[in-house]
Amino acid sequence: MYGNEIRLLGAEAKKYGIDLSENQLGLFQIYLDELWAWSQRTNLTGLSSRKRIAFELFLDSLIPAPFLAKRGTLLDAGTGAGLPGIPLKIYSPRLDLHLLDANFKKGSFLKHAIRLLGVGETVVITERVEDAKDSLLPQGYHIITARALSRFGQALTWCAPKLAPGGFLVSYLGGQAETELRENKEIIDEHHLVLYKHISYTLPGMDSTRMAVIFKNKEGSHSYRNLSVTDP
Repeated sequence: MYGNEIRLLGAEAKKYGIDLSENQLGLFQIYLDELWAWSQRTNLTGLSSRKRIAFELFLDSLIPAPFLAKRGTLLDAGTGAGLPGIPLKIYSPRLDLHLLDANFKKGSFLKHAIRLLGVGETVVITERVEDAKDSLLPQGYHIITARALSRFGQALTWCAPKLAPGGFLVSYLGGQAETELRENKEIIDEHHLVLYKHISYTLPGMDSTRMAVIFKNKEGSHSYRNLSVTDP
């Protein structure tokens, strides 16, 4: 069974076309409980309430989910406490997930959370994204997420070369999204990225508008044809 925060998460997620099953809500409850418990001992989130974690971390992570493939390989670069990788994995369990972060304490939490959640095909890599080579898939990833990795342009520079041909790169931007896109146009073009989708939204209890931006690697995009965003 799940508590009020997760019940509200399910209701709010539906507004964005994200239907979470009873089993998925139960997994989010386990994740919330563990994240909250660990955060009392070490600062994993910087948030002071369980409700804020449910909305500002879990719901925020899920916003791009309806526009992404439900299977394939996902690299969450700079994942921290598993965000957005673990929420996306709960929503799309057939994704093969690599969680990448250099912080060993967060790595310990991630391994614990993965065991508790029972999510398969998930690997924790404790390295810096700019240094990680041998631990990553040489053929690249179908999806890469960068939620709080670095400033936008730097995150693009680190992550874009790790995309598979035709893969998707997901960035989570704040109210300055239009400015960020304009100022980093040269980097976007240099890495053969094209804007695939942008989603503007406002999280419950917050006034500012946020934006999730999905880029597609246009180099060899035909190689991605078997992993359509509409795949069940």
